[in-house]
Amino acid sequence: MVRGHKGKVMVAMSGGVDSSTAAALLKEQGYEVIGVTLEIWPLDVPPPPGEVGCCSLSAVEDARRVAHLLGIPHYVLNFRSLFAEKVIDYFITDYLEGRTPNPCIACNRFIKFEALLRKALALGMDYIATGHYARVFYDGERGRYLLAKGRDSYKDQSYVLYTFTQEQLAHTLLPLGEYTKEEVREIAEMYGLPVARKPESQEICFVTVGDYREFIRERARVPIRPGPILDLKGKILGQHQGLPYYTVGQRRGLGLATGRPLFVVALDPRRNAVIVGDEEDLLSYKLLARDNNYILWDELPPEAEVTVKIRYRSPEAPAVLRPKAYGVAEVEFKEPQRAVTPGQAVVYYQEDLVVGGGTIMAPWEEEVPST
Repeated sequence: MVRGHKGKVMVAMSGGVDSSTAAALLKEQGYEVIGVTLEIWPLDVPPPPGEVGCCSLSAVEDARRVAHLLGIPHYVLNFRSLFAEKVIDYFITDYLEGRTPNPCIACNRFIKFEALLRKALALGMDYIATGHYARVFYDGERGRYLLAKGRDSYKDQSYVLYTFTQEQLAHTLLPLGEYTKEEVREIAEMYGLPVARKPESQEICFVTVGDYREFIRERARVPIRPGPILDLKGKILGQHQGLPYYTVGQRRGLGLATGRPLFVVALDPRRNAVIVGDEEDLLSYKLLARDNNYILWDELPPEAEVTVKIRYRSPEAPAVLRPKAYGVAEVEFKEPQRAVTPGQAVVYYQEDLVVGGGTIMAPWEEEVPST
């Protein structure tokens, strides 16, 4: 199947307005569309209030209703075990090890664009599609598929898609990339979709009661141990309740009476310590990232001028990117960045194009082999 020709597409339908509208648009464009909803909801987790979670039990019914209205087949695929391993276990482990994970990126990487795509191709599909706000296209001059930001700058989701491989991009359709969120809702209303004004799903879909700290406490396979809160010189200032309950940049909830505001500047699992400092101690000119994936390049340059995002909602910052060995990259900012957080993604851009991205390393992870 040549990209751009109509073919068979499997749409991951979460029961929300975005994926529902993606299915409607693709059918109108002449694709043979089937809808699938991934059954990834942990059986021991209660559904979210209002049943609006992107993977809640009610999402299956909403997706089925939309598929019936559009006249397309709809199936449910059980990915519970894989989701538990690749997303939930990773989420808990990263927090236990002093990092702040991004479960949405893990879900996109391992569930949607790896496992689901594999299933789709095995079933004779040409593409999979999702309701992400980003754009995929083929660049004939470069001879490769590229990923670009969505036209809606507020909803752009290219940050959580940097792990795409060329094979995955070749078999992926993102029909919402040219639309704003409000335009998508208007299109859904035009099609009469019952989810046109459905609220957005919450950020961490599987944390539905309490907060992430309670979720980790209940499911961690090892005890969460309290430990010292240290200043940058190693002086003990107090005691923390457990590394998973803190993140870089945090100010509240430290329980310290020092007469001045202090912030978490690092988490040290080797000493089971929370390190605190002044606000200026949160500023960084450099970071190292591991597990880098590059979309824009085939052969890596020694360095490149880019802009980078160090979290989903952060503004882009000018920087120099230097790919290294073993999937590591060094990023040097033109201006210092606040609260660079290990475990979060750093994504590199050149204008609207996604260069690639990686996972921010903690100081205790930066002992990489020399080349």
